[in-house]
Amino acid sequence: MSANDAPAFGVDSEVGRLRSVMLHRPGGELRRLTPRNNGALLFDGIPWVERAQAEHDRFAGTLLEHGVEVLYVGALLAECLELPEARAAVSVSVTADPRLGQTLGRELAAYLADLEPERLASVLVEGLTKEEFGSSLSLRHKMMRPTEFVIDPLPNMMFTRDSSVWIGDAVAVTSLAMPARRRETTLTGLIYHHHPRFSEVPKLYDPSLEHLEGGDVLALAPGVLAVGVGERTTPAGAERLARRAFERGRIHTVLVVPIAQRRATMHLDTVCTMVDRDRMVMYAPAEQRLEAFTLTSADGGASLSIKGPRRFLDAAAEAIGVDRIEIIHTGERDVVTAEREQWDDGNNTLALSPGVAVAYERNTVTNARLERAGIKVMTIPGSELGSGRGGPRCMSCPIAREEPTAE
Repeated sequence: MSANDAPAFGVDSEVGRLRSVMLHRPGGELRRLTPRNNGALLFDGIPWVERAQAEHDRFAGTLLEHGVEVLYVGALLAECLELPEARAAVSVSVTADPRLGQTLGRELAAYLADLEPERLASVLVEGLTKEEFGSSLSLRHKMMRPTEFVIDPLPNMMFTRDSSVWIGDAVAVTSLAMPARRRETTLTGLIYHHHPRFSEVPKLYDPSLEHLEGGDVLALAPGVLAVGVGERTTPAGAERLARRAFERGRIHTVLVVPIAQRRATMHLDTVCTMVDRDRMVMYAPAEQRLEAFTLTSADGGASLSIKGPRRFLDAAAEAIGVDRIEIIHTGERDVVTAEREQWDDGNNTLALSPGVAVAYERNTVTNARLERAGIKVMTIPGSELGSGRGGPRCMSCPIAREEPTAE
């Protein structure tokens, strides 16, 4: 698609008709997962790669069937790596790893310089072992095991929501908290800074700043953000984002929502997501527990007014201008079912338009509740994709949505 034909940039809500999205199809990086390293690489199991790819293809196919433009990270990255300045930037970022040492770092730079753009893009995501790299004069290299990584793989790259998030017509390239994921933003940032389609887009955040992850940022309505603070996003990161969003002028209210600092609730979107303009699917125990601090600014972000905390749902309803937000519970109020389906990303839905959402098929109770509430649910398989703890929302970075009008 040419730049002239592409949907205009901009995301002001979670539910406006989705026009364009960035995905990453999982590949060889998942083959790097073993029982020895899967925990450090943030996976709860060893996925069957071919099945994971088939599940992801089904997800992408569902989006395409609904008129959504699908952009793949791998293709965008390879296109960027045609540019000498982009190749130089990514080489510096990879070879600067102090674990490599001077000699291996220099040799690795030469190795990367010889790769074609498509192969280089694959290596940057899939990683590179000592055995694949070949011989070296480096002491570090000689002391490595054959399967040890010269470049670490990025198996979480398929969760494109976290490494960038669009706020209005600007993009925030985020600051990922977990060491296994930090290099993802190097690649995402490369795309936004060097790809001709994005190079002129205003940049709202960058990886050098306080920890902030896209899974914690929900665009509740035009002008209103909710930002979760917990295991991945810090209060300082939420405050920095609020100031910058206020400076851009598209946001008038930011609700900062403390969430439990544990893996089951790593991001706000593992607790709740919007499925309509005033309806939300939410893990039942969170309905009364979640609170929010309300941040506003009267002078374009130079100083903040901070009120609260108060009940999140009350603060959110007031901010978006409705009497109440209708809650559809993940699972049932039965604790066991709710806990199982929350763990399996039952409330990590991706809205395609108001009242239409993509969800994992395995969460049968939650999906049935959504359907009874009048939400059209497009189900996809996720038995292998879910081993990284992420659902349809986690696996997608919307870059263009229409205004959230009624269907």
